[in-house]
Amino acid sequence: MTNRERVIASLNHQQPDRVPYCVDFTVKAHAKMADFYGDPDFAGKLGNALSTLSTALPDGWREVAREIWEDEFGVQWNRAVDKDIGVVCNQRITPEMLEDYRFPDPHDLRRWQPYPAALENNNGRFFVANIGFSLFERAWTLCGMENLLMAMVENPDFVHKLLNRILAHNLARIEHACSYDIDAMMFGDDWGSQQGLIMGPRLWDAFIRPRVRDMYQAVRARGKYVFIHSCGKVQSLFPALIDCGLHCFNPFQPEVMDAFDMKRRYGARLSFYGGISTQKTLPYGTPGQVREEVRRLLHEVGKDGGYIAAPSHAIPGDAKAENIAAMIEVLRNP
Repeated sequence: MTNRERVIASLNHQQPDRVPYCVDFTVKAHAKMADFYGDPDFAGKLGNALSTLSTALPDGWREVAREIWEDEFGVQWNRAVDKDIGVVCNQRITPEMLEDYRFPDPHDLRRWQPYPAALENNNGRFFVANIGFSLFERAWTLCGMENLLMAMVENPDFVHKLLNRILAHNLARIEHACSYDIDAMMFGDDWGSQQGLIMGPRLWDAFIRPRVRDMYQAVRARGKYVFIHSCGKVQSLFPALIDCGLHCFNPFQPEVMDAFDMKRRYGARLSFYGGISTQKTLPYGTPGQVREEVRRLLHEVGKDGGYIAAPSHAIPGDAKAENIAAMIEVLRNP
């Protein structure tokens, strides 16, 4: 089977010849493993099943001051510490400014220029078009996390208007991306902390659920699979997400949810992507413990499909090189 065939079989809850996998790295972890392997191009040789295409503008990020990067929405990120994403350090929208704020053009054809060449040279991979910071995250980056959460209670009309504008922007990106021969859309939207939902179930239901459903159904109507990346303890949302049309959940953090219990409860209706501990096993375990954890996930969660093996997030810089190597060894040779 090709990697694409393995992923499709898994998403259709059929047993592939082996569990597909995908390993991503933070900047620090990538540098560590390039040194470990003595090969700066090692990541391209891992055999990852997924290939991600961006829906962002190719020149959407620019450095506006030392260690300060601005995205296409005008949000500025301080990357002095976090080199991969950064910390938001400005505010673009208030209730008074919303009507005058101009969103970037979702129809800008430069977003899709890399697609034809990438899809033509697919090498049997499963292609995922990504909308990061897709709804809740996009809203709080624009107006501030505390401001958004307070407005959900004190100024819900503002929040609905803001989320509707983000939704309209996303639906246009979905339409363009799905006009190409991609396989899936991935939405990034962290709703959880280590303890539970950031905004709680009632506010998630009021503000997030109807718009998530609109996005997922727009993807499904075009014959593509739906993925969500949402960190934290969000498993209480699985029934609602399945109802909205979700196919695959990521990152499947073992620190906040029991991967094997989730498989038993939801494995007939939902696929999982992730599950390998980046908070405990990869940084603090031994190579033997890593091999044991990965093999168990492959054999139990991967049984009858429904699983794409991966670390539960891009591998952080504190993960041990020998542990990362042990994980890769088992993924490639289960």
